[in-house]
Amino acid sequence: MKKRNVKKFKNTVVLLSGGLDSSTCAYYVRHIGKSQPNQKIFTLTFNYGQKHKKELTSARLIASEIKSSKHAIIKFNLGEWGGSALTDLNIKVPKNRNLKEKSIPITYVPARNTIFLAFALSYAEAVNASEIYIGVNALDYSGYIDCRPSFIKKFQELTKVATVAGSKETIKIKTPLIHLTKAEIVKLGEKVGVDWSKTWSCYEGGKLACGECDSCRLRLKGFKEAGVKDRIRYKVKSR
Repeated sequence: MKKRNVKKFKNTVVLLSGGLDSSTCAYYVRHIGKSQPNQKIFTLTFNYGQKHKKELTSARLIASEIKSSKHAIIKFNLGEWGGSALTDLNIKVPKNRNLKEKSIPITYVPARNTIFLAFALSYAEAVNASEIYIGVNALDYSGYIDCRPSFIKKFQELTKVATVAGSKETIKIKTPLIHLTKAEIVKLGEKVGVDWSKTWSCYEGGKLACGECDSCRLRLKGFKEAGVKDRIRYKVKSR
């Protein structure tokens, strides 16, 4: 008897911080892979010395929600050299900053996405994944240089010479949110079933989101413009 040809789902690595963008990205991958019986999603989170470690709990919850085949949390400490308000205890997270400023804010973590994608590339090769999803966004964001299409394009080129798998068959860096506004991301999240109550975006790790850091304000802007209720609580809801 002739064997039935079953299409094999391509294993996928998803970078998951537990925030609005990465969680939407993770649910999106689950959504598009529902019809594939051999789907394996591997989620990857980083405990890199950030002040807002509460996002690690959110990442675990989201990984469980999307039924990740394995959720790895990699620990290293970028606070050793600081240089960012997210990792240096001596630098305060800016509040109510002008989001239209062109200068890159102190919350930028030097080369963070380069480091994250390097880990993801190694993980992808180890688990035979042909795709890496990252929730970078180049519209409603703080201007981080490693969230831009030019950075992703260069890293995509690197995959071809940095790994055996990449030299034979391209490991694709997928960025489904890169050209979306925050409102559009929220709408996509609604479509794919994101449980917003389990996500965390604030740069501070208190019981309530501060509502005044860049990340909180961009999140609030996105939910307001999308006409969707945000299901986390804030100390202050800045305009």
